[in-house]
Amino acid sequence: MPTTYFIILLLSSLGCHFVFPILRFIFPPYNYLGFGLVIFGILINLWTDSLFKKKQTTVKPFEMPNFFVASGPFKLSRHPMYLGMMSILFGFAISQGSLIPFVFPVIFIIIMEKRFIPLEEKNLEKKFDNQYIDYKKRVRHWI
Repeated sequence: MPTTYFIILLLSSLGCHFVFPILRFIFPPYNYLGFGLVIFGILINLWTDSLFKKKQTTVKPFEMPNFFVASGPFKLSRHPMYLGMMSILFGFAISQGSLIPFVFPVIFIIIMEKRFIPLEEKNLEKKFDNQYIDYKKRVRHWI
């Protein structure tokens, strides 16, 4: 599940920062800007999750959705939950201020792009056909 990858990468980011604090280049007070991204990521994930719960559709990428959600954060991004998780990872990297934590958001993006997003979009196209294809034309992939 994407959340498992997110948690592993977040913990790895924190651990590597303390074990290998390579090239510290963001210092206070600028590193505090990372907390804004963390808060943004948390809020967008909570908002997105609440929309899925309201519509009683799955958040699991391997399951077929039963409702097409295109409101709220889905007006700006086709994958706002992944955007939120990526924002949290980047926020932590900024707040830590060293180079090594910036590797983990990139790894997260690669994993989502290769393992989860193609499957989700395939399922959405299969289930919602032209409605989803039109949505893809209007709304960007990440942001």
